[in-house]
Amino acid sequence: MKIGILGAGGIAGVLASTMAGLEEAEPYAIASRTLEKAEGFAEKYGFCRAYGSYGELVEDPEVELVYIATPHSRHYEDMKLCITHGKPVLCEKAFTMNSAQAKEIIELAAEKKVFAAEAIWPRYMPSRKLIQDVLNSGIIGKVGVVTGNLSYPISQVERIKNPALAGGALLDIGVYGLNFVLMHFGTDIERIESSVQMTAAGVDGMESITIFYRDGRMAVLNHSTYVRSDRKGIFHGDKGYVVVENINNPQSISVYDANDKLIKMIEVPKQISGYEYEIQECIRAIREGKQEAPSMPLKDTLFVMEVMDSLRRQWGMVYPQEKE
Repeated sequence: MKIGILGAGGIAGVLASTMAGLEEAEPYAIASRTLEKAEGFAEKYGFCRAYGSYGELVEDPEVELVYIATPHSRHYEDMKLCITHGKPVLCEKAFTMNSAQAKEIIELAAEKKVFAAEAIWPRYMPSRKLIQDVLNSGIIGKVGVVTGNLSYPISQVERIKNPALAGGALLDIGVYGLNFVLMHFGTDIERIESSVQMTAAGVDGMESITIFYRDGRMAVLNHSTYVRSDRKGIFHGDKGYVVVENINNPQSISVYDANDKLIKMIEVPKQISGYEYEIQECIRAIREGKQEAPSMPLKDTLFVMEVMDSLRRQWGMVYPQEKE
């Protein structure tokens, strides 16, 4: 399938390198805000076409799937452009700035009968089932709590510090923590409490989120743009605990008993980058005539956006575009 990418930044580069190792995907077209940058990207990664505008790419009849690798603040308009032109889209997280935008995109995709999906890569990875199988096995007994820490020292990165780019920790890294919890604990939530430290520019620099489930389970997440965390996700049971190394891109799953003895270690299958799973699933889904990805249905994307909206309301955090 001929893939086009909107945006020629770092994520686009990883995606392009990943596609080079896939038989089912052809790195076909790249679009950037300048033709010079697009041409440099195309030459580096072996793309057939380079465009100096997003509009030119979506008008190319050969493009069969568009990956949107632009900043959060652009996702809504870029997906709208693609879907209006009948182009299936796989959009980088976070799907949009808010749930209202997400709902509009979902409705537009349904109206136009065009495939749309969010590129939350852990949702598509084999590690997701490996983790869930361990939890379902009962090896650590009744699971009551999950904790997750995901932080990177990225506070000075433009997309993070700029409110106009929908910056902050939540939409960039918090979305991974939330998805990690929701994948394995579900959505039957009673309430969510949180605390936040805002930056001088008005975005969330770091936060702590506690999710209370109706059945008594609890999830605690910490995200920061100032420090490097251990990135671990830990499921706590009454007979032991499970440690997932890197909730953003799981590397291994370690099972410990109640005496802290390692009783089982599961290695995650080798991968190109981890992006291949979302690309492969979306290609299969489009070939089969589906309009969304089984591993990340649009209702789940909308639910996550609604949760993030509720957190921002608690913090009084509004992006400039939402004030207009």
